[in-house]
Amino acid sequence: MICTAGALLCIFYYLILVIRAGIRADFAWIWLLAAGGLGIFTLGMHYEKSNPGFFPEPLKWAAAIIVAAGVLIFLILLIPVLLGMTKKGRPSLDYVIVLGAQVRGTRPSRALKKRLDAAAEYAGRNPDTIIILSGGQGEDEEISEAECMNRYLAEKGTVSNPIVLEDRSVSTRENLIFSDQLTGCRNRSVGILSNNFHICRAILLARKCGYEDVCGIAAPSDRIMQVHYVVREVFALVKERALGNV
Repeated sequence: MICTAGALLCIFYYLILVIRAGIRADFAWIWLLAAGGLGIFTLGMHYEKSNPGFFPEPLKWAAAIIVAAGVLIFLILLIPVLLGMTKKGRPSLDYVIVLGAQVRGTRPSRALKKRLDAAAEYAGRNPDTIIILSGGQGEDEEISEAECMNRYLAEKGTVSNPIVLEDRSVSTRENLIFSDQLTGCRNRSVGILSNNFHICRAILLARKCGYEDVCGIAAPSDRIMQVHYVVREVFALVKERALGNV
């Protein structure tokens, strides 16, 4: 009964994601995969009750160990992601790198707006900090993320800080590498500003790239999408570790 309810909940959340972010919502398929896994498990349990001994004991133990190990690894990686969501940076940093996110045409997405509003707030309190706007141009974007961010902050009219545009990167790792190539910031005090779920991975990538004095500045993220973002970020950490990037 619990597994059936869980499967239905995963399907319902998937539909919410599609409505909120579109059918191409990044990694949304994981919720359908989870629903399918719970559904198969439920069917297997029912079949075992009707046909006792159908599944050999070693197979059941192996399945239980694999599931338990998966859950344990997920929880271990979840903790630093959640801790990263609380980071607020510190005042008077030499640089703040604002990581790019999706641009819709020439306008920032909801996620990017939240990053930029947090950047404007930090800049207002720390007028000597150099702001690096980092993000290249995707296939479906009319301008680079860096240019979009620059236009948005100019429209707000509240940021007087020096601004550097880094418009070549297409990943978080490249954001950090190319920002350093432009400014030499990795040898100075640096804040990495992104949506809260992204901070842990961004800091780990920065340290691997040689940033010596780095901290996170967490901007809010979409509350409806928050659970999805956090789950996606755990899997992103697994991928980065497998690639040796963190």
